[in-house]
Amino acid sequence: MAGHEQHYIMPRADFDKPVKIAIVVSPYYKDIADNLVAGAMAEIEAAGGTFEVIEMPGALEIPTAIAITDARSNFDGYVALGCVIRGETTHYDTVCNDSSRAIQLLGLQGLCIGNGILTVENRPQAEVRADPSEQNKGGGAAAAALHLVALTRKWGAQTKGVGFKAPSEAIKLAGADNGPTTA
Repeated sequence: MAGHEQHYIMPRADFDKPVKIAIVVSPYYKDIADNLVAGAMAEIEAAGGTFEVIEMPGALEIPTAIAITDARSNFDGYVALGCVIRGETTHYDTVCNDSSRAIQLLGLQGLCIGNGILTVENRPQAEVRADPSEQNKGGGAAAAALHLVALTRKWGAQTKGVGFKAPSEAIKLAGADNGPTTA
């Protein structure tokens, strides 16, 4: 049974300066969402970070809320939390696929996002995954966001190697007689 397997958990990310995380959650299933948020808050606090909780009506709105928040705020990372339980229609597939794909696309644009939107067959699966004393998927999503923030900070000050220049560096023109000129 998959729920009883042991998984490796990376050591907690370490930071020299504080981290600010936005927890974007859909409380559609309020008790499950509350447990996911509790797990995420505990992980962020354990890493010395701060957070703000932003609520959205459903899982489909979470990626849009993250994009809007990122464009208008100064968060280091994001934790996407919610729960989608399979129903009788194909709406489940749409919500699962589209919310996950949108979060992945935001991540590929450079946002540090931990995806903790549960996609489950039934309520008991969701309850176990959301419970901080069980599978703690909210804490896991926060840990993922924190690891991405740490990676961004590690490589953030570095520039590309030979043949590439950071946009702020002057361009040197070849063939100038009086030393290099800039454009």
